[in-house]
Parts: sequence; C-alpha cells; structure tokens
Amino acid sequence: MEQDMMVADKASKRPSFVKVFACKCPRCRRGDMFADKNPYHLKRTMKMNVHCPVCNQPFDLEVGFYYGSGYVSYALSVAISVASLVAWFLTIGMGLYDNRFIYWLVANGVLLVALQPILMRLARSIWIAFFVGYDDNWQQHAPKEPERVNKDFTNAW
Repeated sequence: MEQDMMVADKASKRPSFVKVFACKCPRCRRGDMFADKNPYHLKRTMKMNVHCPVCNQPFDLEVGFYYGSGYVSYALSVAISVASLVAWFLTIGMGLYDNRFIYWLVANGVLLVALQPILMRLARSIWIAFFVGYDDNWQQHAPKEPERVNKDFTNAW
C-alpha cells in the first residue's frame, strides 16, 4: 500500500504535458480518457469514457465541447508539416528544377494520414486540459458536474 502511494506521488509530480500526450485525465492525471488505449482500432478510436475511471471527472463538459479540438488538431498538423519540411530540406534538399517538393508533399500527406488517429486523440486531450486543471487533492474534492449537457445530444457528432 505504501509503495502505491509513492508511485502515485511520483506520477502526480510528472509534468502535465507528459500526461496530456498519454491521454490521461487532466484532473487526476491517472485515469484514461479513451475506452481503448490503441488509437489504431479505428472503430473505437474516438470512444471516450463518460467519466474518469479514477476521479469521476466528466469528460463531456457541454454540447459540442470537442469541436474546438479541431483547431488544436490543425495546429498539430501544421507543426508536423513544418518539421517534416525542415527535415526534408536538411536531408534531401529542395530544388527549383526537380520534383523533390512534390515528393515531400506526398510523403507529408502519407505521414499526416498515418498519424491522424493519434492527432485526433491528442487534440482532445489538449483541449480538455485547457478547461480542466490538475487538482492535487482530487480525492477530497468532488469534480464539478457540467451545467450545459444535454443527454439527447451525447455523441451526436
């Protein structure tokens, strides 16, 4: 039991961006946001838990809450594209009179399509982390229940 508490203390001291990339609950940093850990199970890629299995934080804060994660996904895609362009330029190079830029476009498109399930999950994890902060004493405080949730529109996207 004491060893579990030591592991829990170490887990809470890790930087939050590590837990965001692991798609953990932003409130307790322990529970999984998604029902299936593998993003490449494509039928269940975006299936989220209704509440955090550890601290009971609701993940659906309001109707259409995750529409904003599209902006985060776009920013991540642009960052990956810029990074791949720089890597391509430094390793292969660009020329005015050949097709290396076209080859980069194709390679970048394939890369973005391959990373899409991960990017969609990561965007949701980052988006909810903007609105739900980490609580050191999450065991003593109950999570705030969302005020603007309509059960008829749950998963209606």
